[in-house]
Amino acid sequence: MEPLLYLSHRVPYPPDKGDKIRSFHLLRHLSRHYRVHLGTFADLEGDAAHANALRDYCTEVKVIPLSPLLARARCVTGVLRREPLTLAYYRSLTLQRWIDATVESARIGKALCFSSAMTLYLDRPEAPQFVADFCDVDSQKWAHYAQGRSWPASSIYAREARTLLSFERRMACRSSACCFVTPAEVELFARLAPESAPKLHAIGNGVDTEFFRPRTELASPYRADEVPIVFTGAMDYWPNIDAVSWFAREVMPRILGRQPRARFYVVGMKPTATVSDLAGPHVVVTGKVPDTRPYLQHARVVVAPLRIARGVQNKVLEAMAMARPVVVSAAAAQGIAAAAHTEFAVAAESHEFALRVLELTDAGAGATMGEAARRRVVRDYNWDAQLGRFGELLDRIPAGPITLAG
Repeated sequence: MEPLLYLSHRVPYPPDKGDKIRSFHLLRHLSRHYRVHLGTFADLEGDAAHANALRDYCTEVKVIPLSPLLARARCVTGVLRREPLTLAYYRSLTLQRWIDATVESARIGKALCFSSAMTLYLDRPEAPQFVADFCDVDSQKWAHYAQGRSWPASSIYAREARTLLSFERRMACRSSACCFVTPAEVELFARLAPESAPKLHAIGNGVDTEFFRPRTELASPYRADEVPIVFTGAMDYWPNIDAVSWFAREVMPRILGRQPRARFYVVGMKPTATVSDLAGPHVVVTGKVPDTRPYLQHARVVVAPLRIARGVQNKVLEAMAMARPVVVSAAAAQGIAAAAHTEFAVAAESHEFALRVLELTDAGAGATMGEAARRRVVRDYNWDAQLGRFGELLDRIPAGPITLAG
């Protein structure tokens, strides 16, 4: 098989959160067609050890430890260089040297970069041709953050949005193809970077419908006398923090007025102090759990009330695959081809969210929607069907090694 350089900004294992889910399934797919040389960062405790699980998929794995504290300190150099802070955060001379040596020794002629940040390592005329999986338009995430924060954070985020967009545009032009998870993200980037429009492609997410399916052996983590409403996600991620804070404060009181047995479960790793402070008689913050599936399977309703969201929300697909009724915001619904009102419910304001959740706490209504949701996911969200498009794009790059200058 042909060699391929695969660069990911985070160890793509375990596939237990948004970007890791996509990057792992992409790696697994690529390993069936290429000899993969993986270069990645370990920014979470234990991630370096997880890299051993990836050796079944890779010819070579290079993991660079990344301390978030030191990486943030390096961002000062981004200001001095007048470049995005994101690039300073992920810049590593050690990784660059490994890439150069590996491309030379393994005679690698093509690469795939997962996230726009990793394209910085191929920002050289002599680098291999590459396909970039931007996933989302990250620069616009920072623009949204700027709108919701006060000075000086708003100024820092606005600067990041401007400088990162400039970098994204340049690297999209350099790529052989540039991919996003939804047509909406493609359309957005095409407006922001019209010069790259012919290179842009939408390649959606999938879900492991065998792993995420109802199972009789999954015992309920809930009390018998409560009506559990569940959110899953990494709880150190600001859009998730904002979502559960809004739901707990604005939606739950409306639900409790009509269903006093309701309890809101916030299920996910690394809850911040803001999230932990939500805990009370009707809100449970679990922290990291060994398996989210029991929480999903036995939830009466799953919610995804994100007010800032880009791309396809894996948490929504997983809940649908578990045959649970899901109530989502318009932002969280983006990119998911499902029928509103029958395969999931879409709500906006707090009173509408509460109404939709209350409707679906009825066991019959919830089961009907959940069964329809699973049928949709099984039919349309198969990982291999989605990711095969990457192989087609890589095939367009001429085969053959290149030589990097010293």
